[in-house]
Amino acid sequence: MTDTIFVTGLVIHARHGVMEHETEVGQRFVIDLELYADLQESSRTDRLADTVSYADVVATTTAAFKNTNYKLLERAAGAVADAILSHFSRIRAVKVTVHKPHAPIAAIFDDVGVMLTRSRHPNHG
Repeated sequence: MTDTIFVTGLVIHARHGVMEHETEVGQRFVIDLELYADLQESSRTDRLADTVSYADVVATTTAAFKNTNYKLLERAAGAVADAILSHFSRIRAVKVTVHKPHAPIAAIFDDVGVMLTRSRHPNHG
């Protein structure tokens, strides 16, 4: 059984993209996270030490997403997933969705982005 912690609609301004104006001016991205962990202990103890701090997850996500400019959303999402798995040992797997609602596409659309899931390797605890 796996429990889930989620953060949705996290807005971060960053400079990811292939086009020159994307890397110069940047744009708003929206990130959704699903963190898969065993929350049985914290659901009984009511202690922050027995779970994952949402604030720390948001800080880690923001730093990983903003600190480097990537051409591809796939790479930016991968950086977030890697950072979360390396910083939070309680998290077994993470699903990262990055929305790029202002992508330079010559069409009318609601949203575009990537969604990836990464799991901790079994031999790494």
